[in-house]
Amino acid sequence: MNFKPLGQRVLAKIPEEKTQTDSGIFLPENASKEKPTQAEVVAVSSEVKEINVGDTVVYSKYAGTALVLDDIEYLVLEADKDVLGVIA
Repeated sequence: MNFKPLGQRVLAKIPEEKTQTDSGIFLPENASKEKPTQAEVVAVSSEVKEINVGDTVVYSKYAGTALVLDDIEYLVLEADKDVLGVIA
């Protein structure tokens, strides 16, 4: 994957949706699922100082631009508007 965010942006990998609960129950595909609001940062623009590659960020529910690279779903997020914080 060759993608470098520009401006105040980061590229974050959307976690895969769970298909099974921790106790082993399989979830049907049509089960109502909330959109995830956490993602792992995989690329950061040189202008972004507070967020690093590998950080888990919390972002606004309907934020970012969806992007698929090599069959993996990513979000391009604006660091100063879409990202609400970093999980330590």
